[in-house]
Amino acid sequence: MRAIWSGAITFGLVNVPVKLYSATEDHDVELHQVHDEDGGRIRYQRRCEVCGEVVPYEHIDRAYADEEETVVLTRKDLASIPQERDREISVVEFVPSGQIDPMLFERSYYLEPSGKSPKAYALLRRTLERTERTAIVEFALRQKTRLAALRVRGDVLLLQTLLWPDEIREPAFPALEQRVRISAKELQLSAALVKSFSDDFAPERFRDAYQEQLRKLIEAKRRAGDAIDTEATFGEAAEEGAEVIDLMEALRASVQRSRDAKRKGSGKRGEAGKRSGAAKRSGAAKRSGAGKRSGAAKRG
Repeated sequence: MRAIWSGAITFGLVNVPVKLYSATEDHDVELHQVHDEDGGRIRYQRRCEVCGEVVPYEHIDRAYADEEETVVLTRKDLASIPQERDREISVVEFVPSGQIDPMLFERSYYLEPSGKSPKAYALLRRTLERTERTAIVEFALRQKTRLAALRVRGDVLLLQTLLWPDEIREPAFPALEQRVRISAKELQLSAALVKSFSDDFAPERFRDAYQEQLRKLIEAKRRAGDAIDTEATFGEAAEEGAEVIDLMEALRASVQRSRDAKRKGSGKRGEAGKRSGAAKRSGAAKRSGAGKRSGAAKRG
């Protein structure tokens, strides 16, 4: 596997350097379009609609267009966004693992410890296991700010990107608003049918029959000599990660900072209470003195 991103998980003053790897891959057979007469490869060209020329990728920028104007964004423009240059996976909060709706999950990535020592990585993994919590994190990847869930899978930390809340559509189906009567007998028979199909989930039992048959078809045509020579290249560079800071010192500093903040807040409340009490005593004394003077005036 090749790392597609490198940076560090950060929470408090703790820094856990990691490398990011895609945890899944598509097993589908890739099919290309060809000319039915001679088997020639059909290729798409990036052609400019203004000058009509085929444009190399290095001369292609991005743009946002509405009905009236188009705003061109160069690579330099996009690189100027601070979030894009951020190499941190920032922990926002730790939540109970069961609170995350599976519908939010998008893509999965493995995190490999990098740097001189995997101790910070191992500590975070064990802490998540012991507390049964999932870390909600934010980070930038491929010109997008990502929301993700950081959890434990076996011995590795798994990062699963999440859809943003406004990316989830609300179902609006008129048929669901209709009142439906279901008898106890129908519900009983339906439950019995479910029970007859019940089992523990074992994903390894399932197979993609279509892809298996497609591979057999391709191999049969290859053995029959019905094949054309092709060339393909692929590659992607990996990046190096950051170094880890002293773990125990970072943990102590983070805990101490949290305690100091609590004591500071408690001290402010105490001082406010003392001032309030003094003000009350002062007011009572003034009222008592005024009462005494009023009584003496009446007796005079």
